[in-house]
Amino acid sequence: MSRDTTQESSQSEQERQPLLPRIDSPPDLKSLSIEELYQLAEEIRDEIICTVSSNGGHLAPNLGAVELTLALHYVFDAPEDLIVWDVGHQAYAHKLITGRRERFHTIRTHGGISGFPKRSESPYDAFGVGHASTSISAGLGLATGKFMKGDTDRVIAVIGDGSMTGGMAFEGLNQAGHLERDLIVVLNDNEMSIAPNVGALSSFLSRKMTTKLAVRIKRDVANVLTSIPGIGDDILQLARRGEDSLKSFFTPGMLFEALKFEYVGPINGHRLDRLIEAFTNAKNLKGPVLVHALTIKGKGYKPAECDPSKFHGLGKFVVSTGEPVTKPGAPSYTKIFGQTMVRLAEKDNKIVAITAAMPEGTGLSQFAALYPERFFDVGICEQHAVTFAAGLASEGFKPVAAIYSTFLQRAYDQVVHDVCLQNLPVTFVMDRGGLVGEDGPTHHGVFDLSYLRHVPNLVLMAPADENELQRMLKTALEHDGPIALRYPRGTAEGVSMDSEIQTIPIGKGELLCEGKDLAILAIGNRVWPALEAAKKLEKEGVKAAVVNCRFVKPLDRDLIIQLANQSNRLITVEENALQGGFGTAVLELLSEEGHAGVQIVRLGISDQFVEHGSQQVQRSACGIDTPGIVEAARAMVTGDGVKQAASQR
Repeated sequence: MSRDTTQESSQSEQERQPLLPRIDSPPDLKSLSIEELYQLAEEIRDEIICTVSSNGGHLAPNLGAVELTLALHYVFDAPEDLIVWDVGHQAYAHKLITGRRERFHTIRTHGGISGFPKRSESPYDAFGVGHASTSISAGLGLATGKFMKGDTDRVIAVIGDGSMTGGMAFEGLNQAGHLERDLIVVLNDNEMSIAPNVGALSSFLSRKMTTKLAVRIKRDVANVLTSIPGIGDDILQLARRGEDSLKSFFTPGMLFEALKFEYVGPINGHRLDRLIEAFTNAKNLKGPVLVHALTIKGKGYKPAECDPSKFHGLGKFVVSTGEPVTKPGAPSYTKIFGQTMVRLAEKDNKIVAITAAMPEGTGLSQFAALYPERFFDVGICEQHAVTFAAGLASEGFKPVAAIYSTFLQRAYDQVVHDVCLQNLPVTFVMDRGGLVGEDGPTHHGVFDLSYLRHVPNLVLMAPADENELQRMLKTALEHDGPIALRYPRGTAEGVSMDSEIQTIPIGKGELLCEGKDLAILAIGNRVWPALEAAKKLEKEGVKAAVVNCRFVKPLDRDLIIQLANQSNRLITVEENALQGGFGTAVLELLSEEGHAGVQIVRLGISDQFVEHGSQQVQRSACGIDTPGIVEAARAMVTGDGVKQAASQR
């Protein structure tokens, strides 16, 4: 049966029996009719909308991939056949039908299932993901491993069109074409617009050109032609050029054919009959195959269809209106950054902004609207973004590369070699520095202080609040060299803002309160919890000095040595990995200065990946919230912290 999901079902709502409660694993799909699969798709969408409205998550991309997911599991035999999801923004339907339906309401919550595919969570999650453009490389590795073992099960890599902007995706395509392994790549394209008649014809051509019969006929004809003495090879090449010309005229598959992929599509990604036919044909082909499916981001939920960017990843919202469930309060750090960029750019036309496919996520939408000639969205290409910024800096501009902390990890070599080695004035602005909450370990920005502080020429800082954020941004743009600042995800502190933005002396901390018993050295968003801890300790008779250290590199050596001499007890607090982070920098400083006898307790992220949950829960578990700081201070003053301090050195 063939129909679009927009058609009315032949069954009345009263006659329908819910199907989703009957689906415990993919084999349960195979007994369903096409009509029932469409009904199941509607139920899955309802479940995703309801759950994301309560928990937050990635809505629009998941709604767009429901039929695609059902067709994949209908045709292939997971987990023997391996399905690799790129990023994981499309995998909610996959989770629902692979044994996690009863726990789906816990998605992204502490102790619940992850918002991303996770190997330890299910055998159906063939590869753990969270960052973009990795699926083809991972899938090719899996397919090659199967080939080397003599395993004939199939590997399918599902990648969105946004992820195809990443260079790694094409690196994978290039090697896949070279190795000619049995790899199926499914391109989930929710951006390309193709006229219906052209799309229908090209879809027909591609599907029919890849049936078993068509492939056998092409092979047999090729054998006959090549057997003709003298002219056989020339006639064969002419025939192939004719087929290529026909397919490339009607389809956008020429690029993939050039990479030695058999191109199938574009297919309507919401037509289950066509998807199932295309996947069945692809399953029977040898070598690399690319199936191009056109989908609608946010399919089935009007607010998400009308504004897919807004509903890509979001917090809790009201289903009836699509409006977010918001609490009045201070603006986010992201918003403050965006506003400050606009203010500074108004007075300095050398300031340019660069983002890697995240104009809204990094707060640069207003900048892009006001200064389009100075705004560059390079796609999911962090490596290119950094080197592109270096080139701009070489020409006298002041590039600001706004990239989430976890994503800047992908461009580490470019930061070192193309920016810092040449001492170019590029400003790295790392949003989501620290623990990010429900997105979990793939998105935590807890390594930046460690992987950046040892790079020569680079200044590294973190603001305690939003007013200091705008000051640091101005400081960075006036600094003649590479500089990086990081700030957390979420709401700012609600402090008053300078009407005229001031700069900050590089390498100078700020003593916020005096104390003779110990000193708490805090960096970034841990400064305010440290101040709260000092107030609680004072009620217990413990006087704690608190320092807003501001800079991880260079440290305020004089202030830290002064406090070490004064109390002989220091606590460092950071929302970063302990290994190689801010606390380690303080330890190194004291060692260099010969202060080996100072008691030090470092609070931060221990040697582990922090699981998903609320930021509050995560910070409490890591002991870097106010109660955790108070507990560490008590132990230090009473002597219980000496053993801990010694073990951390």
